Amino acid sequence: MGDKRYQFALVGCGRIAQRHAGHIAQLGDVKAVFDVSADAAKSFAEANKATAYTDFNQMLASEPEVDVVSILTPNGFHAKQAIAALNAGFHVLCEKPMAINVHDCGEMIKAAERANRRLFIVKQNRFNPPVLQVKDWIDEGRLGRILSFHLSCLWNRNEQYYRGTWKGSKDLDGGALYTLFSHFIDLIYWMVGDISEVQAMVDNLNHGDLIEIEDTGGVVLRSYSGAIGTIHYTTNAYAGNMEGSLTLFGEKGTVKIGGQYLNELEYVRIEGMDGGGAEVSASSYKKYDGSQAQVDKVYVNLIDVLEGRGVISTNGFEGLKTVEIIDRIYRAANYDA
Repeated sequence: MGDKRYQFALVGCGRIAQRHAGHIAQLGDVKAVFDVSADAAKSFAEANKATAYTDFNQMLASEPEVDVVSILTPNGFHAKQAIAALNAGFHVLCEKPMAINVHDCGEMIKAAERANRRLFIVKQNRFNPPVLQVKDWIDEGRLGRILSFHLSCLWNRNEQYYRGTWKGSKDLDGGALYTLFSHFIDLIYWMVGDISEVQAMVDNLNHGDLIEIEDTGGVVLRSYSGAIGTIHYTTNAYAGNMEGSLTLFGEKGTVKIGGQYLNELEYVRIEGMDGGGAEVSASSYKKYDGSQAQVDKVYVNLIDVLEGRGVISTNGFEGLKTVEIIDRIYRAANYDA
């Protein structure tokens, strides 16, 4: 790292903002925060010695020393807020999903190009040690051509999770694949490649009027490289999260990244080599443990890129591809997200 301490503005002062602020403190400063709730903005600003705003545009106009605006609001706000920040001349880091429709993703990318600013998308699971290990094996050709794959996202989200929040709404959430499982879809794109064909069924089987989105889905996909894959996802795992895993079947090997959050290398059989293991601890996420442990590496990468020492870990185009695949799944299922 250089001597410069980068200045950040955080948009949204919810639970996830606390995690981001903790990571930022290691390499920069939270200079400004925005939230529609005056109490939330004030409390968060006081805890981080920052300036509180309840007017988003006023914050953008009043903080010329800020280098990066971190968008940490509900999904449906990401595009509008990111574009405004880019147009105002700031670099932007946007939490997943990048947006909840393909058009908005494209507009975000165009805004970044016009402003000559960088657009970073948070995909911290790319930094999970077992994920990095398997990606290296793929890039080295150890698995040969990927023939097929299976993604399991078997989680629990109950009434306590959804009640009284934006989660589960069509306009702000968009769907379970956006809010809960977009990191997993990203890894299919990152490891297998872009998707050419999709068949899918999705439904709300167990959450009734509590949500406007689906709680279960079954998907069959084919990649442009010819690999055939399946996805089974649900938020109906009884009493707690069960599994978040990706299994890859290659010409020369089979691997499974498992655990609840792609945090364990569960199965390795590769021609000419013995299996190895890697594990990271899942971080506490209230009742639901989550793989937030690698977000610090997202910020380290951001600084490296801004200082000309690194390659962006997940750019706007890759964020768009995740949304594109999810959009194709919902369209194939005739699901109006």
